[in-house]
Amino acid sequence: MIYDRLENFASDLAVVDQGGGRYTYGQLAEAADAFAANLDHGRKNLVFILCANNFESLVAYVGTLRSDNTAALIAANTNSELLSNLHNLYRPDYVWRRKTDDGKFIHSCLSYGLETSGVRRDRSIHPDIALLLSTSGSTGSPKMVRLTKRNLDSNAASIAEYLKLDATERPITSLPMHYSYGLSVVNSHLKVGATILLTDDSIVTRPFWDFFQAQSATSFAGVPYTYEMLRRFGLYDMPLPSLRTMTQAGGKLTPKYALEMAEFAARKAIDFFIMYGQTEATARISYLPLRDNREKYRSIGLAIPGGRLSLIDAQGETVTTPGVDGELVYNGPNVMLGYAEHENDLVRGDELKGELRTGDIAQFDSDGYFYITGRRKRFIKLFGNRVNLDEIEHYLKAEGFSCACGGTDDLLCVAITDLDRAADARGAITRKFGFHHSAVKVMEVDEIPKSSSGKIQYEQVFKTVSP
Repeated sequence: MIYDRLENFASDLAVVDQGGGRYTYGQLAEAADAFAANLDHGRKNLVFILCANNFESLVAYVGTLRSDNTAALIAANTNSELLSNLHNLYRPDYVWRRKTDDGKFIHSCLSYGLETSGVRRDRSIHPDIALLLSTSGSTGSPKMVRLTKRNLDSNAASIAEYLKLDATERPITSLPMHYSYGLSVVNSHLKVGATILLTDDSIVTRPFWDFFQAQSATSFAGVPYTYEMLRRFGLYDMPLPSLRTMTQAGGKLTPKYALEMAEFAARKAIDFFIMYGQTEATARISYLPLRDNREKYRSIGLAIPGGRLSLIDAQGETVTTPGVDGELVYNGPNVMLGYAEHENDLVRGDELKGELRTGDIAQFDSDGYFYITGRRKRFIKLFGNRVNLDEIEHYLKAEGFSCACGGTDDLLCVAITDLDRAADARGAITRKFGFHHSAVKVMEVDEIPKSSSGKIQYEQVFKTVSP
């Protein structure tokens, strides 16, 4: 597995951080094992890692997995109310966080320290569960996916294969490590002994690109919003001689921009990969081969190595005809064990047996390439994070708003019947869920149309909203 073989690259450089820190694979393994030595060896522990894109977070993640404990990666800047809720639901044995004067830390590494709950939990964790990741990123939902070392290792190997990664790569962390896409960049590059450039700076800031150029970064990853912002930031005119690869996932890039990026990359001799994935499948499910990224730029491509895609129609039958819609189904060794919503779920084993019903509607063409055409459930993606529209709508209604929620990837739309409260609604959403205000559009409607059975007619409400 990835983290059990770090010593194979012992003298090679594993990490360069923006503060000037440089750490070999041997030093990473040593720091990780020193961290793990402080965990209870008589049981499988749950460790909350309040992570950022830094060496300390990587140390705890690696150390927890190497010692066969269970890590839960949670954004370091998670709102205190949401973090408290996660604590109450999962009751971690340990928490790894930035050191403060009021903390009682039993171990530290640079700016982070390890705290213990001080209470021996009367619970067991299934031996296969290595990692918990949130299904919805910044919404702070307590719903987690339960992942195994095999999930992580197989997905990293698949990604390394189709991206043709090797030890000369120097990827920069343009996405957060607690997000499955960002973590997959870390996993796949450590798998091949590459050097990871760790930064928390935004990809649309000058310090990010100064670090990128100073360290001769070879690749970056982005969600649709990333690429739309980079266009405005002047990506096409930037001198980036070291850049070899750009990858995009975390939602559908508009066809116009997908083609534009593919053509830009071709002119610059850069590999541009359009990909599709879900946290439930560790990270990646499919990729669009380079040879077709200008002709089939609307497609999510083919299944990753070791995986298989198929479609199931409304009657549960396999779709065999090109151009016919069906629910996209993925089979592969990177499919999660199942979900968790509280600590009692951590005892459960493999409930999916390697098959994931994605909830996305798709079709394939005569070449076997897949295209997403819709969604069965009410989800959108904001900045690459999956957002449950019903969750937000229920929250707003509890706060006294008469509303309906809809939208497209990278734009949450809220229809309310009282425009005087538009600023209040936007403020409530940004405070509660942490979305940037630019991703929230509030619109006035005379009424929220409903069917005879009382269900909101979302298509009618949001018919004027286009991607």
